[in-house]
Amino acid sequence: MTHAVLDDHLLRDLLANDVGVDLQHLLSTHEPATTNLYYLRLCKSVVEARGGKLTGGWSAERRQALGRSLVDLPQSILIVPLRAFTFRIAQLAGAHRVSTLGAEAVAAAEHLSGPLCVWTGDDSPGIRACAEANGLAYRTVAR
Repeated sequence: MTHAVLDDHLLRDLLANDVGVDLQHLLSTHEPATTNLYYLRLCKSVVEARGGKLTGGWSAERRQALGRSLVDLPQSILIVPLRAFTFRIAQLAGAHRVSTLGAEAVAAAEHLSGPLCVWTGDDSPGIRACAEANGLAYRTVAR
C-alpha cells in the first residue's frame, strides 16, 4: 500500500478521530504520512491556542488530547526525515512559487510516490501547480 501525504488539517482529523467519508476512503487505500512542517504547524496550533482554522475554536481539553497524540504520534503515521529530500525541497522552492512548507509537501509526496492530500479549505494553487508540474497526484479532501 502506498502512502498519502496528509496536510496538517487532515492529520488533525485523523488524530482526533474525526475522519470524514473522504478521508476514510483515502485511508482505505493509502497509509498516512505527513511532513515535518505540517506536523510542526499542527503542534504550534495546539500549543499557542490562538484563533485559526486548525485548533483555534477547540476547547483546551480537546487541544490537550490532540497534543498528547502529537507527542506520542502513532508509528503508523510516517514522517519522512528532511534529510531524505532537503536538496529536492530547495530545487522545488527555487523553480516554483511555493513556500518551504509547500516545497516539502511536494517533495515528500514525490519521495513516497504517493498523492499529496489537502483539506479543501486549505487548497493552495501554488502547491497544486508545483505538484502537477512534477507529475504528482494532488487531491483535495472534504471534511
